[in-house]
Amino acid sequence: MQFFITGTDTGVGKTYITHHWLKQATDQGLRTLGLKPVSSGCERGREGLRHHDAVLLQAASSIQLPYDQINPFAFEPPIAPHLAAQAQGVMLSVETLTRHLIPLLQQPTDLTLIEGVGGWATPLNAHERMSDLVASLHLPVILVVGMRLGCLNHALLTVDTLLANHCELAGWIANPIDPQMLSLPENIKTLERWIPAPRYSSAHQGFRPQ
Repeated sequence: MQFFITGTDTGVGKTYITHHWLKQATDQGLRTLGLKPVSSGCERGREGLRHHDAVLLQAASSIQLPYDQINPFAFEPPIAPHLAAQAQGVMLSVETLTRHLIPLLQQPTDLTLIEGVGGWATPLNAHERMSDLVASLHLPVILVVGMRLGCLNHALLTVDTLLANHCELAGWIANPIDPQMLSLPENIKTLERWIPAPRYSSAHQGFRPQ
């Protein structure tokens, strides 16, 4: 199984979900691989630029690859990745990312998860978005919805755009990032009525819908 993990925004729990699913599958003896092809907000150390999220995915994977294969485009400034790339004279594009990812997607795995950066429509350059990469790779998508005030609009706009991009929405996750959110169960039920895909638990559980 191969999935692209996207979110309704940055900071909604994409890494938490991706890491958790990878670790559970790895602990079950499955062959797993987690990838985060683009990241910004990296920290510089003796081994070079490292992003905390990508390090977590690398550690949770049973297939151990060098860091620069897990996260080939790593940028230090905590800004939109296309701006960080421009500042360093790097050209992010669907072509370059596809060329890097296709050999990794051909790895014999039971579960491969690719975590996006930001939300579904995050720009890669002046003409392409992360969504264009997913469409070109024909990857089914798992949407992480950060449950907080305003999430209904963000989630439904993301779903509408995702489907308009002719991508497959394999499922979605309601991640309660605001512990003070009012009417959480009612908001989840509203999304269940409107999103044409199963809702999954944050636990792996063989990707069984709730």
